[in-house]
Amino acid sequence: MHYDHTRAARTLAPERGAVAIISNSRGELLLHLRDDIPHIAWPGYWSLLGGGCDADEHEVDAIHRELNEEAGLGDQVDSLRRVCELRDELGSGQLITFFSAHWDGDETQLPLAEGIKLQFFAPEFLDGLKIPFFIRDGINRYLDTVKPLRTRRHPR
Repeated sequence: MHYDHTRAARTLAPERGAVAIISNSRGELLLHLRDDIPHIAWPGYWSLLGGGCDADEHEVDAIHRELNEEAGLGDQVDSLRRVCELRDELGSGQLITFFSAHWDGDETQLPLAEGIKLQFFAPEFLDGLKIPFFIRDGINRYLDTVKPLRTRRHPR
């Protein structure tokens, strides 16, 4: 009997997803208010744009597709960079790849296909928002990498 290792590896591999931490020139982060319906992970929470990877889809391809599908941002973000991977233990169970990107547009003009709202927030206001713990962890890891840039004073 022939054993298909490739099929077994795909079956045993965790489902994957990708999200984008999108910042603007003011250092604000774009968050997505999820629909408040019971059959989705984290209903009514502020999160990041992104979603699950399709079968055999690479995370980079998935985040471009998700940004385009959810908000028409697929080709508009600059400098997409991988930040970290975290598992959504209490939601989808997926292993999520976090990317960072830059975009200086008006979020109120984006064609939102899923969720309730998109809004830029300054990092100091995130503590008051209902955000899934793994998303907050990914954002904090990202902010730790840019904090020296954000706190540096410009000479007069």
